Amino acid sequence: MPKFSRIFRKFLISYIVILFIPSIAGYMSYRTSIAVTQSVSIENNVTQLRKSQDILERRMSEVESFTRQLALNQELNVLMNEKGSDDKVNLYGIWKVNNDIKAFSQTNDFLQQFYIYLNNYNVLITPASSYFQPERYYQTFYYKNLPVDEWKKTVLEQTHNREIMPLNSFMTNGVQTSVITYMQSLPLNSFNGTARATVVVLIDEKVITSLLSDLKDQYGGWSHISDAQGHTISLLGINEADVGKLASDHSFDQNKASQFYNDDLVITIRSKSTGWVYQAGIPRQVLMENANKIKYITWSVTSAALIVGLLVGLLQAYRNSSPMHRLLTVMKEQFGKDVAMGRNEYDFLQGNIANMITNNKRLETELNRQVPLIRDAFLKRLLAGEFRSQEEIAAAAAQVNSELQLDAGYTGILQINGYSGMDSVEILNELNAARLIVKQALRDLGGHLPMTDLGADRVVVIFGGMEAEENNEAGKKEIERILKELAQSVFNEYKIRITAALGNPFANAMEISHTYEQARQALEYALHINKTGVLWYSDAHTDSDTYYYPLDMEQRLISTIRVGDIDEAKRIVRSIITQNMDNRELSIEMKHQLNGELKGTFLKLLDQKTFQESDIFENIKNRIVGIQANVEIETIMQELDGIMEALCGLIVSKKNDNHNKTVEQIIHYIAEMYKDPDLNLYRVAEKVERPEKYISQLFKEVTGMNLSDHLEKVRMDHAAELLKGNMYTVDEIASRVGYNSSHSFRRAFKRVLGISPSSYRLSMTE
Repeated sequence: MPKFSRIFRKFLISYIVILFIPSIAGYMSYRTSIAVTQSVSIENNVTQLRKSQDILERRMSEVESFTRQLALNQELNVLMNEKGSDDKVNLYGIWKVNNDIKAFSQTNDFLQQFYIYLNNYNVLITPASSYFQPERYYQTFYYKNLPVDEWKKTVLEQTHNREIMPLNSFMTNGVQTSVITYMQSLPLNSFNGTARATVVVLIDEKVITSLLSDLKDQYGGWSHISDAQGHTISLLGINEADVGKLASDHSFDQNKASQFYNDDLVITIRSKSTGWVYQAGIPRQVLMENANKIKYITWSVTSAALIVGLLVGLLQAYRNSSPMHRLLTVMKEQFGKDVAMGRNEYDFLQGNIANMITNNKRLETELNRQVPLIRDAFLKRLLAGEFRSQEEIAAAAAQVNSELQLDAGYTGILQINGYSGMDSVEILNELNAARLIVKQALRDLGGHLPMTDLGADRVVVIFGGMEAEENNEAGKKEIERILKELAQSVFNEYKIRITAALGNPFANAMEISHTYEQARQALEYALHINKTGVLWYSDAHTDSDTYYYPLDMEQRLISTIRVGDIDEAKRIVRSIITQNMDNRELSIEMKHQLNGELKGTFLKLLDQKTFQESDIFENIKNRIVGIQANVEIETIMQELDGIMEALCGLIVSKKNDNHNKTVEQIIHYIAEMYKDPDLNLYRVAEKVERPEKYISQLFKEVTGMNLSDHLEKVRMDHAAELLKGNMYTVDEIASRVGYNSSHSFRRAFKRVLGISPSSYRLSMTE
């Protein structure tokens, strides 16, 4: 088959289309899975950021609650309302407040560093100490970018109501950090003028960023918190420059909850209570990690499935298109290369197969119409003795579906009387009708008897299935009854008179022509004596001084010897001798003449090329010529038997040699072509140029094995040899020994050897 034939491509395209339909569905499912995974990842990160927001705002609420508690502290209120002076300082009150606020720094990490400034005493109270000169505190704890005067002016002296100073660099005992500053003036209703006291809470950036550290540690992302004015509250994993760039980029939507910016997913949450803006950035590759796993697995599995599916599609396309292609090739060879293909190969096959079926039915109808003619021709050949063997008769009878029983019976001739010497058209038409009437009436009486016309006024009928004995009175009486009823019936209804003549019984189909000749002689005798009714040859027999050796008998003897049937040849010769010696009174001259006729028959046989080229030609010729008429009849018969045995033996030997050569040719051809999966009986018959049925029967007769069984055995023997090694798999071995299907190979191997191929290989390796 061409590597890329049209039908192969059609099969392959159909398989690819079928393969891609679930692939497209899988791709849609894959896209949905990726989108859902991405959405889930974004939702999880938004949730995590919201949780961090909630925690931070709770902590800031705790800071605010802390300032409210301080506003209610009695000791602090006393200190705030006292009039301060340099000479009188309420040290006890300051000490008492200092002790009261120590506990706060130990319970809340947002309150690790705070102080209270009393404006009336100019005192700064911390959990650890009190500073009567705030400048000294600021020398150790100070903002890097805020001078002391500015600090006092903006932080200590102004009133504050839950104010938060954005992120600033801050020095603590020489250690730099960043803090946001929460400021609240006391009392809480200090809105104008100078506050009596100010609470300042310094919240370390590290404490805030620890709430968002999971985003950086887990995802390698960043976070940024800013107040309502855009001032930075906290930074983690990003610098101010990048934050500023993000804020100034018009392509970035500040109000969108989640969006991709560059290679990061940026989540933005705005607090409704504080107005703070929480932003978190997560790298795309981290966010899509699970999705990428799904993507990798999906693409890997899909690619593998597509590759495997494509390979299977190629294999299936080849397997399914190969028989179709071979069928198309045969069709084109039969109908011509230039025959129109039609729309496609199936139309071509449908059209041609439909034509074949139509032609076959037409031929079958025509053959059925010809069957009566063929059957009639078969009967005429049978009566004329043209068949050379019983097998040939049986084959011809089967061909015409003849119901003739070949075992034994009688041959008879029915003569329609009263038309002798008349040959006008009207008479011939009347005789045709009379023959039809007689045959139909005989069928009604005797069943489906083989019959054929003999001239215009005679019908030959064969009564088969009866004992082949001359004294079989029951059979003869039954035939006489049928024929008498026939004669009476056709006479009463149509005024047709008939005479029936029958020969002696025949023992097999080869004797039918002989009994027919007897019936003909009996009919001539009946016409001679003007007898009607039924006459048997045995009743019509009279002594004669002439020998009996009719031409048809001679022809049958020659034909029988030509096919090598020694038994039938001996039977014919004995029949001739018996007929002449027992039933006739022959003179010496007639005996010599009969002997000469028999010798002449055998000399005619020697004229064939088969006998002329043989080594026994001269010997047989001399034996024939040497037969003397004046010897005993038994001696003549023995010599004739010897001559016939030699001639038939030569014929059989020649036939066997030819048969053996044909069988050897078949065996050699199978040994060469067993790998071809298309090797069959038709191909073998084509090679040896013989009919399929002939070579099938011949191979069975010579080898005792069916040809198909021999082919299977040859394939299994080669398969067994290949299974002894490990070079090929079972499927490859199946292909190498001529099987398209490994399943069929396995079944055949187990049927022939009684074991599966795999088990056989295992047993050979052990």
